[in-house]
Amino acid sequence: MRVVALDDYQHVALGLLDLPARVDAVAMPAHIDDEDELVSALEGAGVVVAMRERTRLPGSVLSRLPNLRLLVTTGMGNAVIDLAAATEAGICVCGTSGALTPTSELTWGLIFALLRHIPTEDARIRAGGWQSTVGVGVAGKTLGLLGAGRLGKVVAEAAHAFRMPVIAWSQNLTAERSAAVGAELVTKEELFTRADVVSIHLVLGDRTRRLVGEPELRAMKPTAFLINTSRGPIVDEAALLRALQEGWIAGAGLDVFDTEPLPVDHPLRSAPRTVLTPHLGYVTDDCYRVFYRDISEDIAAFAAGSPVRVLNPGWDTAAQQR
Repeated sequence: MRVVALDDYQHVALGLLDLPARVDAVAMPAHIDDEDELVSALEGAGVVVAMRERTRLPGSVLSRLPNLRLLVTTGMGNAVIDLAAATEAGICVCGTSGALTPTSELTWGLIFALLRHIPTEDARIRAGGWQSTVGVGVAGKTLGLLGAGRLGKVVAEAAHAFRMPVIAWSQNLTAERSAAVGAELVTKEELFTRADVVSIHLVLGDRTRRLVGEPELRAMKPTAFLINTSRGPIVDEAALLRALQEGWIAGAGLDVFDTEPLPVDHPLRSAPRTVLTPHLGYVTDDCYRVFYRDISEDIAAFAAGSPVRVLNPGWDTAAQQR
């Protein structure tokens, strides 16, 4: 059995996978965007491991991998895998459990790094300098949650500890659910006009794509900050660049982008008043250990004909037995 792990940026996959000795496992540390190159890299693989949504796996790729029988993605959902095409090609797609808190923790890391100018002052002191900025405290400032589900709830809990009032909005959020996380339910317009920090915790979909655009960014206070640890396309990237360059908002902390990895010449890399991280929300030791434990279990169970965490609804479990 040949197992290929994609996008192993940190070179950890082979050390964390627990597979039988007869398995030939290889890891691809470099991201492969070109479909022909990807098909070539996956040639002969019976199992492919996808790290979250780093690599797109459409039908045009899956249909060209005749040996592929199992595709394991970290997490229990992956928007860039064509599940229908996988089923058609006879490929079982399954997932893993994960960890709830890492992305919420990074949200606060971005907030403090941005408001207290930590990267700027770190670089300055290493260059021989001393204080050059005046930071912004969070106590008494209003946190606006765009989405108050599982991740937003954890962010809200920390906000209360920092003495921040919390307001929230999403299309399906009710007053009862908002109150349960200690947030005041407001309209979308209110959230952007009142919040000192707007933090996004929504799933990317048709209703949330470009949800934060020029009208929303212009509605924010010029002293307010935007934090996005969810998905890049929820924010209109062109509008955000203008907001940063023209001073509509005070700054942005971004862990996610429209195109990932972020192109070397992308204008966000030089945008003012930003703190940028390379989609680190879930990238912690604890979370990776859960991912790779479950990946190993999925591969072993599939090989033995036992039940796996199937994600493609059309997959015929009986076919696995055959």
